[in-house]
Amino acid sequence: VSTNDRFTYVAAPTVTLITPAAGPVAGGTAVALTGTNFTVATGVKFGNVSATTVVVVSATQITATAPAGAAGVVNVTVTTAGGTSAAASGNQFTYAAVPTVTLISPVAGPVAGGTSVTLTGTNLTAATAVKFGTISATTVVINSATQITATAPAGAAGVVNVSVTTAGGISAAATGNRFTYAAVPTVSSMSPVAGPVAGGTSVTLTGTNMTAATAVKFGTISATTVVINSATQITATAPAGAVGWVNVTVTTAGGTSSAGTGTQFTYVAAPSVTLISPVAGPVAGGTSVTLTGTNFTAATAVKFGTTSATNVVVVSATQITATAPAGTAGVVNVTVTTAGGTSAVATGNRFTYAAAPTVTSISPTFGPKAGGTRVTLTGTNFTGATGVKFGAVAGTSVTVVSATQITVTAPAGTGTIDITVTTAGGTSPAVAGDRFTYQ
Repeated sequence: VSTNDRFTYVAAPTVTLITPAAGPVAGGTAVALTGTNFTVATGVKFGNVSATTVVVVSATQITATAPAGAAGVVNVTVTTAGGTSAAASGNQFTYAAVPTVTLISPVAGPVAGGTSVTLTGTNLTAATAVKFGTISATTVVINSATQITATAPAGAAGVVNVSVTTAGGISAAATGNRFTYAAVPTVSSMSPVAGPVAGGTSVTLTGTNMTAATAVKFGTISATTVVINSATQITATAPAGAVGWVNVTVTTAGGTSSAGTGTQFTYVAAPSVTLISPVAGPVAGGTSVTLTGTNFTAATAVKFGTTSATNVVVVSATQITATAPAGTAGVVNVTVTTAGGTSAVATGNRFTYAAAPTVTSISPTFGPKAGGTRVTLTGTNFTGATGVKFGAVAGTSVTVVSATQITVTAPAGTGTIDITVTTAGGTSPAVAGDRFTYQ
């Protein structure tokens, strides 16, 4: 018997635990094997493929680098002179495919975080991390191998890629997994700042971070049309509202703009004109007219027909004085325009432009100095005559027979004088045909 004739019986190795228990199909994972009888191990295999590096640390521990493999589960075995370790649940290694994220919804949210984002892709099972850029999501729920729900963390304004990490690796950046951190929008001013309760006012909002606005509201009511002109300007049509002011807000993925003095829009009731005085004047214009009505505050225009009045003075919410412009003979409506709209046409706001009267002949042409002669005047534009004078003295018993004829009783007088007729259109000029002689 000598040392050369000794034979050693070696117990078969066992693998009771491996860590980590999964890695990418590309291989390269450093795996620690725990078990027994590892001394003088001659090989470590992942399935039927040998590990790329093997270090026997002790009789109970080996480190080995996983080779490349196909997606799925394999047993990790150790071979020694005592045999090969048996397959068991403790030595199963999972080759995981690289995850992909093909779609996220929604694709934007506020910089404060908190947006619940649904990720759609592949190989998402057992995700160990979801990141928005370089920052981990605050909550992660794995719904299935193709879907994860994650809460966006706080971030800086801009675009980041959303990635998923599993034992198979990290999903690649792609257009489908871009998430935009949007800053909260602001509204600093708008124009105009008032409009009618019926709505329809086109309002231009100026501010910041308005790109991709999802809503513009006047108070609690959405604008009827919204046009995003740029990141700093939106045009919106005001909806109908109640008399008073409301804040105009813009909502984006970044949140809703806050209320401020520059965001107040006033709904104004339409003005009404119930009475004007006087109701007539000359075609040359110049008549000072007092308008009575409602909602006159901040009137922007007073018109006689289609022509703007001059010298408009807003006395109060119920009274305006304005000078009639020149016009043509006939009736026009006097209207008031404010931010609330233009007053409606009504019988109480009719103004008559009267042509100046003319006297072409009289009969008889003479009478006693004591007066009392009944004189017939023929001419034009006599309707609404307010006076007939013999020189500087008013005639009596004036009867407007028609637009072309008046009868009047002569007052006492002397000499030859002109008979004149006065209407809202003015006073008739002196002509040879209107002369009356006192005898």
